[in-house]
Amino acid sequence: MSDRPKILVTNDDGYGSDGIIALAEALATVGDVTVVAPDQDQSGVGHSVSIKTPVRVSPVEGRAVPTYRCSGTPADCVVVGAYDLCGGMPALVVSGINRGANLGDDVNYSGTVAAAFEGVIVGVPSIAVSLAAAWPERDREHHWETAAEVATRAARDVLENGLPRLTLLNVNVPNVPLSQLRGTRWVRQGRKAYRDRADKRKDPRGETYFWLWGSFDSSTIVEGTDLAAIRDGYASMTPITLDRTDHDELGRRVRAENHAAFS
Repeated sequence: MSDRPKILVTNDDGYGSDGIIALAEALATVGDVTVVAPDQDQSGVGHSVSIKTPVRVSPVEGRAVPTYRCSGTPADCVVVGAYDLCGGMPALVVSGINRGANLGDDVNYSGTVAAAFEGVIVGVPSIAVSLAAAWPERDREHHWETAAEVATRAARDVLENGLPRLTLLNVNVPNVPLSQLRGTRWVRQGRKAYRDRADKRKDPRGETYFWLWGSFDSSTIVEGTDLAAIRDGYASMTPITLDRTDHDELGRRVRAENHAAFS
């Protein structure tokens, strides 16, 4: 039986994406990798789980590491992989490599980040990895090898040093050759407020429909954030917590309540 750490790899782009293949093969130098990923593109599904339909998996032939395609969401993939297909609870969950950045407010929609959060929920240190390539264009060059190298270094660090309870590591990597990567920066999550979110259109029958996307004003980027790191050519490393409690506001309310009780 191998004494190497078990690593569960997933994503939201689907089991056939170039990013997940590059990630799985790179992480195979670190531990015993099992890939469990959606059978189709699940970008933008967030942290949805399948509770009304069964989740089915089937093996994928011809891969360098054991790979399974899953009918469910990225979060479903983590649950099935961690509790069954890895042959024991993994030591690490790595989600990616996503085609497109997951910066600022985008983490709230990302299936890639959600899969890492599901890893945290089941008690496994987790990393989300994204390549900051233009999206949805498909024909430009993608430097998966750069993101895979950064992800491998991050995986080694997390396996050695761990992460705080309820915290995942969100990693974004510029889409440049490794030789042009300026390094890594530990930064906070920025804000990425979109404009023109709902593009209202008419179809050939005169019916109304919407494209929900929007544009982002890069002049609003704040220094010290993930957005600024990517802009400047650095990989961004951002610890994100599952605990969404506003502890400052909670403390203020509790103090006010206690004061009222004794006044």
